[in-house]
Amino acid sequence: MARKDFDPSTITPDGRAATLGRLFDPATDGPWRGSVEGLALGGEVTVLAYGTDTPGAGPRLHVHPYDETFIVVEGRARFFVGEAVIEAGAGEIVFGPAGIPHRFENLGPGRLQTIDLHHSPRWIQTDLD
Repeated sequence: MARKDFDPSTITPDGRAATLGRLFDPATDGPWRGSVEGLALGGEVTVLAYGTDTPGAGPRLHVHPYDETFIVVEGRARFFVGEAVIEAGAGEIVFGPAGIPHRFENLGPGRLQTIDLHHSPRWIQTDLD
């Protein structure tokens, strides 16, 4: 599918170089596999990797002063975002707006793996429980 959403001649590169960061070591155990702040890459998005094999397990209820987008890479999860309860599986995305408390849990069976995009150059969070 070819796309032409804008005229490239209207954009001036800002001089930043391409960068590389390590999100996680595949050999490392534990649910919090790693994170890379946007500041380390010269970007505006912080990336986290979360994974667990335990049904019912997941991050505690928390809130951010910015939006967060969750990408379910493997398994199924139940997301609690404010009053909304959303079930999502591999290949689906859930959006959590800024200032809305949220958490998610592995529905099982098997592994839940997510990539969580924090729309901020820094990871800023307040746990609520």
